[in-house]
Amino acid sequence: MEHRIHIPSLSALDEAARLFLEETAGHPLVAFYAPMGAGKTTFISAVCRALGVREDAVSSPTFAIVNEYRCADGAPLFHFDFYRIERLEEALDLGLYEYLDSGCRGLMEWPENIEPLLPEETLRVQITVDPEGGRLLSWQA
Repeated sequence: MEHRIHIPSLSALDEAARLFLEETAGHPLVAFYAPMGAGKTTFISAVCRALGVREDAVSSPTFAIVNEYRCADGAPLFHFDFYRIERLEEALDLGLYEYLDSGCRGLMEWPENIEPLLPEETLRVQITVDPEGGRLLSWQA
């Protein structure tokens, strides 16, 4: 079954993040597929806010590859950005499987760079830009 959430503007972002968390409950690993500039980091930041992560703690992990945040309930959340990963071994060297097997929530940008390493149960979400500049999130569940 295909799920879709339309985000017409930035003002709708926080509500979309809340709805996304409701609809994807039970999927701790989420991979976001989208072209550069489509809003992966912006949407993940909204998801983090909805989970109670301090807003000033959230940043793109482009150079660090992974950032760890704490949700309002104290649970860890891992935010990955695999943009700079060129070889699968690089992801393995940072301990990818320890993160993925931890049972903690993991939100991933540029997962296509490590696709063969992703667990089968990873929820794969597409973000597309509509002609009016809004965003459409879609996934199969």
